[in-house]
Amino acid sequence: MVLTLAAYFALLLAVSRRKGGRGRNDDFFRAGRESPWWMVAFGMIGASISGVSFISVPGWVASTGMSYLQMCMGFVAGYAAVAFILLPLYYRLRLTSIYAYAGTRFGPASHRTSALFFLLSKLTGAAARLYLVCLVLQQFVAAPLGCPFPLTVLAVLLLIWAYTHRSGIRTLVRTDALQTLCMLLALVGVVAVAVRQLGLSWGGLVDLVRESPYSYVFVWDAQSPQAFWRQLLSGAFIVVVMTGLDQDMMQKNLTCRTLREAQKDMCSYGLTFLPVNFLFLLLGILLHALCAARGIVPPAAGDELLPRLVASGALGAWVVVPFTIGIVAAAFSSADSALTALTTSCCVDLIGVERPGYPAARAERVRRVVHVAMVLAFFACILAFRALNDTNVINAIYVMASYTYGPLLGLYAFGLYTRRRVRDRLVPVVAVAAPVLCALLDYAAPRLWGYTFGYELLLLNGLLTAAGLWLLSLRMGQVGPESLKPVAL
Repeated sequence: MVLTLAAYFALLLAVSRRKGGRGRNDDFFRAGRESPWWMVAFGMIGASISGVSFISVPGWVASTGMSYLQMCMGFVAGYAAVAFILLPLYYRLRLTSIYAYAGTRFGPASHRTSALFFLLSKLTGAAARLYLVCLVLQQFVAAPLGCPFPLTVLAVLLLIWAYTHRSGIRTLVRTDALQTLCMLLALVGVVAVAVRQLGLSWGGLVDLVRESPYSYVFVWDAQSPQAFWRQLLSGAFIVVVMTGLDQDMMQKNLTCRTLREAQKDMCSYGLTFLPVNFLFLLLGILLHALCAARGIVPPAAGDELLPRLVASGALGAWVVVPFTIGIVAAAFSSADSALTALTTSCCVDLIGVERPGYPAARAERVRRVVHVAMVLAFFACILAFRALNDTNVINAIYVMASYTYGPLLGLYAFGLYTRRRVRDRLVPVVAVAAPVLCALLDYAAPRLWGYTFGYELLLLNGLLTAAGLWLLSLRMGQVGPESLKPVAL
């Protein structure tokens, strides 16, 4: 196992060294705007499916069946919206950081507020995902070698720094494609092992899925958080904010040569979510069938299902290899992308290394220092999660994403579809007040009206932000240059 991982990391470093370019800021931030669209699309699969997804999604079938596919259907509509509404705007303005739009449309306070909400959400969310993966690596690789957890975390972060520090996004376009390939091969491998352990033919596999109590996809009960229309609508808007308004997800797409290529990349990548997540959910059904066949009681926490079966040897001794490679590939593809995007946003949005007159040599030094600082911030966050020793912290962080991305949704929707100007200095107040009010409504709704919010909490947050901006806006006609006309739906 150690040799396999060493070979995998060596391959990543080799690709980084060979395809890393000259190590300039243009390479790190934009990859020279010459990335092949098909490579970006393929690599984005791994960047979106973290190691947590590899562990968690199979465990969801016990509580929600395959109803997650409803949300994946909404993802397809969301990716189309990003491709044909947001990407044209970003390419027209030739943005490096997508939060520069808020500055151009409203002012510097709006620009910094957008960037800070992204930095808060991405740092904690990405560190949380990497923390769970580090726990798995500690169990299967580091602990048998007597390696303490902090050293495991430091080693993982140093490896990510090693292949991203020189050329950032130019390197990631290549390494993420490689890691996506490894992740998909590992997923197919684990599914094949589970099928073999159950002694199923292809016909038997189809019958198993058809007869499984977990194979339902559609939920029509309007009160259920998994109700079809709630999941579909939420899935579409989650993609709009967590891809279209997320520097991490958009940075690679902005490295394509033309808008048309970026749109092909986005649409192709969006269509992959249904089949890939179907495989994850299929694996969950197979794992529960294996538990039933072997008399194994499934763990109460769905996240523990796959790791426990791997650790117990129920899937065979050698499945630990594709399992570990799979979560490492998915985790690294997600974490390296987040680290690069955080560095880019901090440098461009907060420090302003690309503003006119900023010395190029100094800008590159600043970028290298910020990149190291982000590695240290990841390290501190992961150790903090470890000290709390409660994986419910991770759930809280995922819920927080609805609050941190909601203000971005409201701000950008207001900017694109109104012609009003806002009092820029008051935008931070609105962006903080909306999530607070949203949290109060989320607390009161089940107690006063018997309604429990699901992912539509994101929409409510965005609506409250937009309403607050409207109340504080100025009654003025044209704002900004001609290039900032609202994009028609």
